[in-house]
Amino acid sequence: MSILPRTQRGFQITILLILIAGAVIAVTPMVYMVSTAFKPAAYVPEFPPRFIPSNPTLENFRTAFASRNFDRAFFNSAKVAVATSFVVTSLASMMAYAFARFEFPGKTLIFYSVLAMMMVPTMMLIIPQFILARKLGLQNSHTGLVMVYAAGGMAFNMFLLRGFFEELPRELEESALIDGANQFVIFTRIMLPLARPALSTVAVFSFLGAWDEYIWALTVLTDPAKRTLPIAIQNFRGAHATDWGLVFAASLTAVVPTVLLFIFFQRYFVQGISTGALKG
Repeated sequence: MSILPRTQRGFQITILLILIAGAVIAVTPMVYMVSTAFKPAAYVPEFPPRFIPSNPTLENFRTAFASRNFDRAFFNSAKVAVATSFVVTSLASMMAYAFARFEFPGKTLIFYSVLAMMMVPTMMLIIPQFILARKLGLQNSHTGLVMVYAAGGMAFNMFLLRGFFEELPRELEESALIDGANQFVIFTRIMLPLARPALSTVAVFSFLGAWDEYIWALTVLTDPAKRTLPIAIQNFRGAHATDWGLVFAASLTAVVPTVLLFIFFQRYFVQGISTGALKG
């Protein structure tokens, strides 16, 4: 009887040590990047590297943010990411609600046709997307970015939300219908507040996808004033290839908003994954 608990405890300790080792391996490069971003140029090449800078400075951040339209690129990315998150969350929630709660001809065929888009590699769509953007006058436009980003993330996010809406009890909408509410009122005033964890998850996924995207933005944007942050960081790295303090400071401007976003939505994010995606 005593062997089993002892073996189980040893297994748990082993798993814990593996997780700690993995966390250290994953976090160390990020810690070094943050440390280097706060170092003056003279202290960057020191060996062994010092993870806590002795003379921390914000000069790298001031220089990076003020050069090569970096501030404009930051706000361009923020605008595109917020717009994409809003469009995807709005449309995906309506699609998911329809697939979860309504019955209509061709429902199964349409649903699996939408899901089939998740199996198409993104790079295969670059050329047809570019041709469509040119014919629709969306080249060199943030609207073109938002439309492509929203279309690319619609299938997965709809699938995630559908699982959440299916778990909500039917008695809620039946009671509302008896009280005289229509489907729009039920959706906006009953279903959406209950689906807040899943909606937050979709908003985070959509924001991060648009915030970090590089290939499509590089393909469709030619005006330097309209370029987004990933392009600006790449150009900045090319211009300051050996100045790692500046390069890491520029990279952190893209990392910090995503970390803050995850921290702010963390409780909704975890709950949305567990109750929505796993049941979809």
